[in-house]
Amino acid sequence: MEIKVHSLSYLEFLTFHKLKETEESFLKYIKYGGLPYLKHLELTDEVVYDYLRNVNNTILFKDIIARFNIRNVSFLEQLVDYLADNVGSIVSAKKISDFLKSQRINISPNVVLDYLSHLCSTFFIHKVQRTDIRGKKIFEINDKYYFEDLGLRHSIIRYKQTDINKVLENIIYNHLAIAGYDVMVGQLGSKEIDFVCEKGGERTYIQVAYVITDENREREFGNLLAIPDNYRKIVISTDSLISDTSFKGVEHVNLRSFIGSL
Repeated sequence: MEIKVHSLSYLEFLTFHKLKETEESFLKYIKYGGLPYLKHLELTDEVVYDYLRNVNNTILFKDIIARFNIRNVSFLEQLVDYLADNVGSIVSAKKISDFLKSQRINISPNVVLDYLSHLCSTFFIHKVQRTDIRGKKIFEINDKYYFEDLGLRHSIIRYKQTDINKVLENIIYNHLAIAGYDVMVGQLGSKEIDFVCEKGGERTYIQVAYVITDENREREFGNLLAIPDNYRKIVISTDSLISDTSFKGVEHVNLRSFIGSL
C-alpha cells in the first residue's frame, strides 16, 4: 500500500509555525515552502536556503544519482535548473535536447525522458499531462512539471517577484494534489486551461492569475467561458478585494481563501 505524504499545505504550515493567516505568513509560505523541519529554523533566507540546498543535494545524489547510477551528473543538475526556471511551462524532451545541442551538449530526447522519470519517481517534481477537453484524449507529449516543495525550487532559483505567476500555479497545483484531485492541464483549441481537476466523478476547471485587471479580465474568464459544459469554473487571483463573486457564471476566488480550505 502506498501512502502519499506531501509537503505541508498552507494551513499545516500555519499550524506548524504557530502563525496567523496574514499576508506576511503567506509570503513566508511562498518563499520557504512546507518542509516540516523548517519549524526548528529561523525563517530567514540565509538559514532556510542553506538547509534546503542540503536537502536538495541529498535528494539528487542519494535518491537519484546513486539509485539510478546516473553518470551525467552535470546534465541532471542542468535539467533541474531548467525545470525550476520553467515551472508551469510546457516541457518537451525534444525541446530540451535541441536547446542543449545549441549549447554544444549532445543529449538525446530518450535520455532526457529517463532523467525526468527519475526526478518524478522521487516525488521531487510532478508531471502533469495535458488533456483535450473536447476530445477527452490525453496528449502523450509536452507536459508540465511542478515542484513538490517550492522552498526546494527557490533553493535552486531564488524567488523573484517576476516569477509570481509560475509560483502561484505551483501553489495551486500542490493544494489540489493534497486535496486528492487528479489534475491535468486542459487544451481547448488554441486556448489553455491551467488546471482540469477531477474528484469523485466531478470536474472543476481553474485559471490562475496574479491579479485581474480590465485588460486581462476577458482573457482569464474567456477561456473558461468557452468550455461547453456546466462543471464548476473558477478564476483564482491574489486580489484582496473581489467585488464580484462571479463573472458570467465563472467564480472569482481569492487565492489565500482558496488554499486556506480543503
